[in-house]
Amino acid sequence: MSLYTSFAVVGAGPTIGGRIVKALVERGASVVALVRPSSTSISSPLLEGAKVATADYTDVKSVASILREHKVEVMISAVAYGALSSQSTFADAAKEAGVKLFVPPEFGLPTEGGKGGHMVIKSQFADYLKSLGIPSLRIYNGMFIEFIPQFTGVDIGKFLVLGKGDASFSTTALDDVAGFTAHILTSLPPIKLHDATFRIEGERTSFNKVGALYASKNIVVEHVTSLPEGFAKSTLLQGLFEQGRGSSGWDNYADKDVPENACSGNAAWAGHQWKSVKEVLEL
Repeated sequence: MSLYTSFAVVGAGPTIGGRIVKALVERGASVVALVRPSSTSISSPLLEGAKVATADYTDVKSVASILREHKVEVMISAVAYGALSSQSTFADAAKEAGVKLFVPPEFGLPTEGGKGGHMVIKSQFADYLKSLGIPSLRIYNGMFIEFIPQFTGVDIGKFLVLGKGDASFSTTALDDVAGFTAHILTSLPPIKLHDATFRIEGERTSFNKVGALYASKNIVVEHVTSLPEGFAKSTLLQGLFEQGRGSSGWDNYADKDVPENACSGNAAWAGHQWKSVKEVLEL
């Protein structure tokens, strides 16, 4: 069976979507980036070498027309959290256009079997894809390394740890996640991708270990019982991580971490040197 060569990326912003576009283009793939007409991503250097098409994300016919025009085989969604509930448009358009594989916007903590919040929304979308007969590919990578400062208060001058901070979690650089995604999509046969889950991990660490790196740069590290006002998402995530749920190897069905599974997908990118927290955050 031949490899996939034609891709569409929706949500091609500067965080992960645009980087996936760039990584696919670097591998010689045909890529079309779908952006809203008002998006500033249209002129992003991350999209150089790709075709850019503006689309109304609520219009199935419009999106399907773009997918057919560019003969898209694989659709990758990297939309932000706020757009998760409206993804049925993309799935319906993919079905209408004959897309062969859909990569939903996982790129974080494991959601299969999850019972709350975004995990339910993402799992429901995977079920919807299955009901349409569209194979999916899910990628779990833990926390993006680049997000650590904003979730620990470094941006306001201190490294804040909620709880003990000694629970291990998975973290992976944005470029490594994008590169891995592009690599497997362009190098593995479809049979290895359809309805598959890949768990990857750039580095296994803890907030205490990362805090020690910041302390070496004279950033104050504080263990707190609550985070400042405005840190609602950070409070949620640090709480989950304190329970061990920040691992790419977390099993929601068994309600426990399986550490050896956290980097089980790394082998699919043989020889790659994964970036460390120290390297990415320049600590």
